[in-house]
Amino acid sequence: MDYLLHILILIGIYTLLSVSLNLISGYAGLLSVAHAALFGVGAYIAALQALPFHLSFLPALLCAAVGAGVISLLIAAPSLRIHDDYFVLATFAFQVIAFSVMNNWVDLTGGPMGLPGIPPPQILGFTVSSHVQFLLLTVALATFALLLVRRLVRSPFGRVLTAIREDEVFAQSLGKNITRYKLQVFVIGGALAAAAGALYAHYISFIDPTSFTVQESVFMLAIVIVGGSGSLAGSVAGAAFLVSLPEALRFLGLPSSVAANVRQMLYGALLVICMMFRPQGLLGGFTFRKR
Repeated sequence: MDYLLHILILIGIYTLLSVSLNLISGYAGLLSVAHAALFGVGAYIAALQALPFHLSFLPALLCAAVGAGVISLLIAAPSLRIHDDYFVLATFAFQVIAFSVMNNWVDLTGGPMGLPGIPPPQILGFTVSSHVQFLLLTVALATFALLLVRRLVRSPFGRVLTAIREDEVFAQSLGKNITRYKLQVFVIGGALAAAAGALYAHYISFIDPTSFTVQESVFMLAIVIVGGSGSLAGSVAGAAFLVSLPEALRFLGLPSSVAANVRQMLYGALLVICMMFRPQGLLGGFTFRKR
């Protein structure tokens, strides 16, 4: 039972991540591979607030979201001056830099040894200790993110994002400050990714840089693409499908090192198949394929 609850909690965390990345990539059309770095920033900020300062979960979550939002702004401000493949390379560069900082700033992040002993979340004096309680907390945060993003994409703000995604020059010709909209959506997406990182850190109780690599960014992007870019239902379906799929390898009796490689092969194969035969994903309507 605990194993099933663990999988459901991970699905909830990755739903939160995929919703935040879908807002950036699916609705605004900004293909980013820096999401694992923002996920890690949130995890480390929350952990560093909880360990030495014993800050409760909600203030730590807020600190993580604000900190990642500021960093997202600093990333996006220069990166959004370039477009398409160059923007992808800029976000990739930040991902590599962030991983290097996490891995080498030993005094702050613990380096390769990570940060152990992160306490369980405390909310208004109540400690979230069981899997069931943590699942309820995860569902609550994922639902909040879904409702927030749903409200955004159905508002005039969201319609401008769609216009930028479909035809940036046309949106600019209508007098829209597209750079400001892109900055805003990148900051919101980064803050939501950080919230997922804070949740992950308190759930696992140990973080190290290997959880926030470029491969993890590719996995998050795979969830968005396979589930459906520009679709909130696709974010949920993609997270459930891709988080659950590798667990089937456990029943094959493969060694852990082999299973990890097979997992990466599965993600790569699914991305290739989707981009070739269904680039809009399972439930999406937007495609990254050039038109």
